[in-house]
Amino acid sequence: MNKLTVFLISSVLSLGTLGCDASRTSSDAPNSSTGEVGEAKEVQETKEDASSEIRQKQLNSDIRAREQRNQIIGDPNKRADADLESEVRAKIEANIPTADLTVKATDGNVAILGTVTDQKEYDEIAPLAKEIRGVKNVDIKGVKVEAAES
Repeated sequence: MNKLTVFLISSVLSLGTLGCDASRTSSDAPNSSTGEVGEAKEVQETKEDASSEIRQKQLNSDIRAREQRNQIIGDPNKRADADLESEVRAKIEANIPTADLTVKATDGNVAILGTVTDQKEYDEIAPLAKEIRGVKNVDIKGVKVEAAES
């Protein structure tokens, strides 16, 4: 039984690490925290799903579930980088559906880059990211504000 448990846990961890590079709010978001930032007009086409109320509730529910699981399993304030990336991305996607951002976390420090369509969205990014338990600092220097063309 112990060998099976170790095997299952290691399999889940291996898949988690392979699948996590950086969390992105859309397929158009930069591939890494050093990637090229795209044009805002291209972002609008990929955001219809994220702007739905059902999707926003789903994202917020996922964040709550991860935080509850982390409280049961370990220290609620110490989070894995992949969890922080995923939760920050989900929080931003649920609240700023037109954002085209990439999230990268390292030891609680979160770097975000990409594009948003106006200054109001830009100003919301850091406070939203800081709502996630375990986020120490948020760097949004890599985020550009570009109005989408109609």
